[in-house]
Amino acid sequence: MEWLILIIVSLIASTISGIAGFGGSLILLPVLTYFIGIKAAIPVLTVAQIFGNLSRAGFGWGEIQWKAVGVFILGAIPAAWLGSYVMSIMPAVHISRIVGVLLIGLVLWRRIKKDLPPIPLRLLGLGGALSGFLSGITGVGGPVAATFFFSFQLPAGAYVASEAFTAVVTHLTKTVIYNKYSLINLDGFIRGAILGMAMIAGSWTGKQVITRIRREHFLLIVEVLLVISGLQMLWSSF
Repeated sequence: MEWLILIIVSLIASTISGIAGFGGSLILLPVLTYFIGIKAAIPVLTVAQIFGNLSRAGFGWGEIQWKAVGVFILGAIPAAWLGSYVMSIMPAVHISRIVGVLLIGLVLWRRIKKDLPPIPLRLLGLGGALSGFLSGITGVGGPVAATFFFSFQLPAGAYVASEAFTAVVTHLTKTVIYNKYSLINLDGFIRGAILGMAMIAGSWTGKQVITRIRREHFLLIVEVLLVISGLQMLWSSF
């Protein structure tokens, strides 16, 4: 029954990520934590997300914006390394609160200041650093990555595929650190891989949706999920 629940939740979570570019970890992490505890859940979730994000990137391979991806990764890799180390020695309560406020604030700002121009390419490096660090320390960096790629104003398919590829690199970096500090074992890798297989099916479903959805509806979905992500981070920090 435990596996059935986790597989179903993984499928739902990856479908949402396939549509909005993020959000899956926020759904799966609490359920995974309930069954195996937070310290074990974050590394297992990381392995599962490698499969989910790799499939999203693969389904949209021709739409990936490689220049944007390269700048983002330059900031994400060292920050994910640092965040993974910090996760092994301390809690992340205060960081979650700060990021939660920032995510909600960004959506409000976008609503007040309509027709904002795309952010400069160089700022994607800062987004990569923030996302990588948060992902390493809490297991959830997708909302921050999505915020920067979203503000870069890519088309829906390019946005999802590009963000997914950067997430693969980030999660691979985290996995190396988790393994170094014995935060994940063979059983954890197997659990993550099984959940990752379910995520591939969800990624395919999400890809079918975003090819049919209107841009204004897509933007609304992303903004709603960003607010939910921010509220969830605030709630979980108390």
